[in-house]
Amino acid sequence: MSLCAECFHQGDHTGHDFNMFRSQAGGACDCGDSNVMRESGFCRRHQIKSSSNIPCVPKDLLMMSEFVLPRFIFCLIQYLREGYNEPAADVPSEKDLSKVLQLLEPQISFLEDLTKMGGAMRSVLTQVLTNQQNYKDLTSGLGENTCAKKSHEKYLIALKSSGLTYPEDKLVYGIQEPSAGTSTLAVQGFAGATGTLGQLDSSDEEDQDGSQGLGKRKRVKLSSSTKDQSIMDVLKHKSFLEELLFWTIKYEFPQKMVTFLLNMLPDQEYKVAFTKTFVQHYAFIMKTLKKSHESDTMSNRIVHISVQLFSNEELARQVTEECQLLDIMVTVLLYMMESCLIKSELQDEENSLHVVVNCGEALLKNNTYWPLVSDFINILSHQSVAKKFLEDHGLLVTWMNFVSFFQGMNLNKRELNEHVEFESQTYYAAFAAELEACAQPMWGLLSHCKVRETQEYTRNVVRYCLEALQDWFDAINFVDEPAPNQVTFHLPLHRYYAMFLSKAVKCQELDLDSVLPDQEMLMKLMIHPLQIQASLAEIHSNMWVRNGLQIKGQAMTYVQSHFCNSMIDPDIYLLQVCASRLDPDYFISSVFERFKVVDLLTMASQHQNTVLDAEHERSMLEGALTFLVILLSLRLHLGMSDDEILRAEMVAQLCMNDRTHSSLLDLIPENPNPKSGIIPGSYSFESVLSAVADFKAPVFEPGGSMQQGMYTPKAEVWDQEFDPVMVILRTVYRRDVQSAMDRYTAFLKQNGKFPGNPWPPYKKRTPLHPSYKGLMRLLHCKTLHIVLFTLLYKILMDHQNLSEHVLCMVLYLIELGLENSADEESDEEASVCGPERCHDSWFPGSNLVANMRHFINYVRVRVPETAPEVKRDSPASTSSDSLGSLQNSGTAQVFSLVAERRKKFQEIINRSSNEANQVVRPKTSSKWSAPGSAPQLTTAILEIKESILSLLIKLHHKLSGKQNSYYPPWLDDIEILIQPEIPKYSHGDGITAVERILLKAALQSRMNKRIIEEICRKVTPPVPPRKVTAAEKKTLDKEERRQKARERQQKLLAEFASRQKSFMETAMDVDSPENDIPMEITTAEPQVSEAVYDCVICGQSGPSSEDRPTGLVVLLQASSVLGQCRDNTEPKKLPITEEEQIYPWDTCAAVHDVRLSLLQRYFKDSSCLLAVSIGWEGGVYVQTCGHTLHIDCHKSYMESLRNDQVLQGFSVDKGEFTCPLCRQFANSVLPCYPGSNMENNLWQRPSNKSLQDLIKEVEELQGRPGAFPSETNLSKEMESVMKDIKNTTQKKYRDYSKTPGSPDNDFLFMYSVARTNLELELIHRGGNLCSGGASTAGKRSCLNQLFHVLALHMRLYSIDSEFNPWRKLTQLEEMNSQLGNEEQQPEVPILYHDATSLLLIQILMMPQPLRKDHFTCIVKVLFALLYTQALAALSVKCNEEDRSAWKHTGALKKNTCDAEKSYKVLLSFVISELSKGKLYHEEGAQECAMVSPIAWSSESMEKYLQDFCLPFLRITSLLQHHLFGEDLPSCQEEEEFSVLSSCLGLLPTFYQTEHPFISASCLDWPVPAFDIIAQWCSEINSFTERHAEQGKALLIQESRWKLPHLLQLPENYNTIFQYYHRKTCSVCTKVPKDPAVCLVCGTFVCLKGLCCKQQSYCECVLHSQNCGAGTGIFLLVNASVIIIIRGHRFCLWGSVYLDAHGEEDRDLRRGKPLYICKERYKVLEQQWISHTFDHINKRWGPHYNGL
Repeated sequence: MSLCAECFHQGDHTGHDFNMFRSQAGGACDCGDSNVMRESGFCRRHQIKSSSNIPCVPKDLLMMSEFVLPRFIFCLIQYLREGYNEPAADVPSEKDLSKVLQLLEPQISFLEDLTKMGGAMRSVLTQVLTNQQNYKDLTSGLGENTCAKKSHEKYLIALKSSGLTYPEDKLVYGIQEPSAGTSTLAVQGFAGATGTLGQLDSSDEEDQDGSQGLGKRKRVKLSSSTKDQSIMDVLKHKSFLEELLFWTIKYEFPQKMVTFLLNMLPDQEYKVAFTKTFVQHYAFIMKTLKKSHESDTMSNRIVHISVQLFSNEELARQVTEECQLLDIMVTVLLYMMESCLIKSELQDEENSLHVVVNCGEALLKNNTYWPLVSDFINILSHQSVAKKFLEDHGLLVTWMNFVSFFQGMNLNKRELNEHVEFESQTYYAAFAAELEACAQPMWGLLSHCKVRETQEYTRNVVRYCLEALQDWFDAINFVDEPAPNQVTFHLPLHRYYAMFLSKAVKCQELDLDSVLPDQEMLMKLMIHPLQIQASLAEIHSNMWVRNGLQIKGQAMTYVQSHFCNSMIDPDIYLLQVCASRLDPDYFISSVFERFKVVDLLTMASQHQNTVLDAEHERSMLEGALTFLVILLSLRLHLGMSDDEILRAEMVAQLCMNDRTHSSLLDLIPENPNPKSGIIPGSYSFESVLSAVADFKAPVFEPGGSMQQGMYTPKAEVWDQEFDPVMVILRTVYRRDVQSAMDRYTAFLKQNGKFPGNPWPPYKKRTPLHPSYKGLMRLLHCKTLHIVLFTLLYKILMDHQNLSEHVLCMVLYLIELGLENSADEESDEEASVCGPERCHDSWFPGSNLVANMRHFINYVRVRVPETAPEVKRDSPASTSSDSLGSLQNSGTAQVFSLVAERRKKFQEIINRSSNEANQVVRPKTSSKWSAPGSAPQLTTAILEIKESILSLLIKLHHKLSGKQNSYYPPWLDDIEILIQPEIPKYSHGDGITAVERILLKAALQSRMNKRIIEEICRKVTPPVPPRKVTAAEKKTLDKEERRQKARERQQKLLAEFASRQKSFMETAMDVDSPENDIPMEITTAEPQVSEAVYDCVICGQSGPSSEDRPTGLVVLLQASSVLGQCRDNTEPKKLPITEEEQIYPWDTCAAVHDVRLSLLQRYFKDSSCLLAVSIGWEGGVYVQTCGHTLHIDCHKSYMESLRNDQVLQGFSVDKGEFTCPLCRQFANSVLPCYPGSNMENNLWQRPSNKSLQDLIKEVEELQGRPGAFPSETNLSKEMESVMKDIKNTTQKKYRDYSKTPGSPDNDFLFMYSVARTNLELELIHRGGNLCSGGASTAGKRSCLNQLFHVLALHMRLYSIDSEFNPWRKLTQLEEMNSQLGNEEQQPEVPILYHDATSLLLIQILMMPQPLRKDHFTCIVKVLFALLYTQALAALSVKCNEEDRSAWKHTGALKKNTCDAEKSYKVLLSFVISELSKGKLYHEEGAQECAMVSPIAWSSESMEKYLQDFCLPFLRITSLLQHHLFGEDLPSCQEEEEFSVLSSCLGLLPTFYQTEHPFISASCLDWPVPAFDIIAQWCSEINSFTERHAEQGKALLIQESRWKLPHLLQLPENYNTIFQYYHRKTCSVCTKVPKDPAVCLVCGTFVCLKGLCCKQQSYCECVLHSQNCGAGTGIFLLVNASVIIIIRGHRFCLWGSVYLDAHGEEDRDLRRGKPLYICKERYKVLEQQWISHTFDHINKRWGPHYNGL
């Protein structure tokens, strides 16, 4: 079904589960068509429409179009005829075709536009396209018009070259039209153009490589069975529509034509006509498809059309009845496959008559058959069509014929000598072909055989299937033995037969025996599926290793979730059916013979296996036993209901691993045919899932990988439902079985249910369906009992090649036998009349319960002469004695399964007597003893004297390691026997399993109970210690050594883990301040004289020195995060309509840019560059992992990385590397300044000098020229790191000066780097310093080292003392009139300077290390300036009345003692000073705009002043923390100002905080306050004389920036998708192929779009440089994934949109509705703000500017 987006969104989908696949090819919307969907599902628009009457269109309106359109379409067809040239054999003509199509583009687009005009126009078009008269008149070429004639000839040539004939007589096949006369007329004109009917075939025949005769044989048979050869060869066009479709196919379905033909479909009349035409051309489509070079594209387009036609049941039924659709499809498929047949080599290579498809052919390899098969599956989903198919015997025969082409394809032959040279990868084509061409139609047919009434259909299919199988066995000359070392995984006929049997018994209540063949056929049927099971074990035992990896691939695909229920499940079911109907002894012996372990099953300790190497014996034996366990335990087709199956499948998958919802849907086998009823999204799936699993919501550890929502099994599932058999059946990788067992063990330990290593639990099975009761006879046959007895004995005697797994399976089989024993034990005991009935003297009967207690005394075995048993043989005299005595007790013979099986087979074939079940004593088989094989075999007699029960009890002793460990529990508590509480499900290990079995055996028979008690009474003597042979000693030593090595490894690992842990605690963000010490960067203890650093490369510790400096591993990156701060808290949203747009006027970067350019307009450039900071955009951020290394070590490390050829995720040439210790990404090394910590402490002692003295000292120190230190290694490194810092950002973010390259530029850049890092650290701390010192950011800070590097370089630029702002801040100047030099631009008034920038300039100009009192002095001076700026800004913000009121109240207090510390006095003074200029004038009109409506109270004024000053205080405190290592106090938000000011030494210590805190009390004026304020204000006044407006704007600085955020995203992803995926790009005005949106600023860009490329940079990369200085975060609209660009690298970050089950849907493949996951988005934002993309995301790659 296809819907347009509009109808879909108009519909009501609450509670629905849907997948949305977005088609690019267009098509007709099915909404409103009740044949396709229920009316209740129509959208709102169509629900209304269906009831109302639509008015007719006036005829006059359409006359013109009716007249013009036929000619227009004819013109189009003539173009198509003219343009087509039959491609020459060697040159493909696609180029010519596409040229023709380009020319016709406008015409086809015009037709397409007409279809969009609505129903009236469409019906006109339909009339024109289907009108036969019009077509005949215009195109017949009979008239005088030479052009038309020519065109008609071209048409005929094209027809002929397509292998199609134009029939002479009336059309045999096709659409039968009433006007027969017209069609004969039309034919006469070109009787000459006809060719013979079979023309195409004969030419085709020669193409078949070497198998012509064979193909012909098949073809002859085929033609007789199908209705009509004309299906393939005859085409007759009678209308424009038909010829138009013909050319559409010829031109290989051009997209525009397809869209036009599809857009016409809403017209009902057209729909029918077009469908018939499509069917008529079906064979031709197949031929074109086979020849096409672009079969993929073509396939998609064909299916686009056919899915719309055949999804409609009514239409499909009509076409089936009128046009023999089914015949056409089956015939076309058969013809298609016939072109690639080869001779089958299965079984009898020479004489085989069977042909199979060749999987190496393009037809299969490229899935070219897919569109045709897909159509076939589609029509079989309609009941009416499927019934027709199932009733038509001819069709069924043909179909089975088709299926048999796949039977035995892709045959594997085991390589025995050398490795295969070329590993063919065709196997996947074979699996895909069987699944799509055979299994899916089978599931489609099965879905219609669900009720009793359909029994007949099943009988038909089964009948023809058996016939086809019999033909197949005859064709490959199969008798009774499969050819050795061959396997094919493809037996579709077997599987058809099995699945229809299963359905017949499960749903149709058919009697199984009525549809089963005779015994001989059953024997043949079981051979090949059994061969596959044995080969699986061989492949897993590495016996096929010389065939390469592909054979493992086949074994995995065979059981993989999409294939298993069409492959392994039917195979096992078929074997179960055979086992339930054949003789059990025969079946069991076949199994062991197929698995090649017959020779292993001997009592002797040594044996010869002529068909198997010793190293494979163990795994093959395990394979054979596992297969038997699966065969006997699996109930998928033997009685489980659909819900039980679903539950079992789900539990098995969840036990292997926790799963996401989608992977679970994918892993649960469903009917591959999507329309067959069980859809995994159905309610039962969800309800079963919630019953067996708990949902674990997605986990988000920043730094951890992004977890998706997972389902994990509930505790009770582990406790009662974990089924190892199901897990083994469903695992693709063997490790999954182990994983399930490990999880099970962990669960038992955690819940205290079982402490040790548990065995796979035994689980009671669903009861068998009565039809299959015979299966349990396998458990009660002597052959199996002999095998079990032998294996128990061998395990007890420690023979080689036996494992715990073997024992586990043996016990499992015994337990299964006890659970399913027939209750006829007493009769059986009576009926055993004596030794003459019991020929083989192993066991008396076939019931396991009785046989368990049967003691076997002696066994005669064949052993190699070297075996120990022979040596121990008694002398001749006694041996005859012993033999005599043996006659009575009956010696168990050498047990030969093979002979047993031979005999059984003969019996069944001959059926001579009804004593078929009597077992004649077998002769020893000589079949397997290869002649002349080394040691000669000889017969020896072993004394055993054991029964299964006694072996079990001894095993119990052996497993527990104690003598007499088993004590029958019923002796203490007789209740156990009366009311046994044997749980359905049991945990435990081998010991518990043995106890359980013994208890069950005792429960089932009194004799067994008695015998168990007897055995326990005889205190069993210990098993005699055997002499250890040299070889065994060797293996024991080996084991011991392994064990020791394992222990050593464990120890080492534990030590390593503890080291790792301690490293993590010290180096990583473990939030405890004690861990700061190992960093040794900022914190140091006073007694250490010099900072000591550890080099992580050479491991030496020591101080950093001038000639061998140590450096910090740092990552330098340009950042524009600060620039994204906004001043309002309202979050910016991603635009999702045309109206919503984002303008970046209010960002921090924009505001600072405007301010700088305003200053540069009016003031001297060099002065401007000291008044502000840059780096809001493209500032350089420096971060470190905290590890240090010697700089010379680092250089050699880089050299080694350069020589390392391994592909790294970073570029060594750009200086990038990973920290050698923690592997964090880095690109530079920051030298550590040598210096002792003691002097640091000296500098920190407070001195009692007055502020005035300190000011003078500061001025002097700044005045000293900073000569660059001598050429030492350290200074070189300092220089190079400074170069790195400059090169980190782009030039446009460094050069703001009007004169390029001026030193002022560098000066500005350097102190701004310090500012950027301080501001970013503040943001990382949440924008304030309330949390105090224990922040993670401080722990790995490298600001101290950075400051040294910057200060060293800043000192090189001495500011001329005339222009040093320090003077202006601390001295009163004589008022010499500056007005004289008008022509020169004035300096920036000090009140326009940014206080924080001044602070950094002053500090970096001082010689390092700085003294604490000098620092405090600078802070005090600058605080006075800042406070004055705050007052001035406040005065501008309020209105005239407030100003005059404050001016007066303050003036009154001017002469009080603390006037300089009262903001009211100072404010009134500032107002009166500024009133002298024109700052407050010219308000008039704009007054309202500037004035804030609030009335200023003293509280609000105090708050304004504090908020104005806080950013400065925060940065200053941070700086003090880094320079002097002082901790930051933590506090409440409201007291942050007072805490920080006292921490900085602005507040006198004796200050009392009882009355409300007043910010002015922090002031400490360097010179009389009123004088300096007057001086500062006069500068402003002289500027506002001319530019009052700008003067006002510059005074009001916005200082309260909010934290930066990414754009807010909408809840539902569909909103983004609908708006952006069709949005045109603003640059190239096209709709991008891969649209993307920047999540920082909302810009819409083309990912990888060449259209928007500028100087070899694609748009995303360019945008990342402009918007984020090299960091870009983009949401890819068509994939829902976020991509990060960082410099020259990029990575896929993941998705922030998840579905209802917490999963991503990358590339929108699953089409589920997606919702924003706020936690993930927060993590993304956090990584952006903290600049940790490089550290957290691991998969980076270069983008080469191509994104």
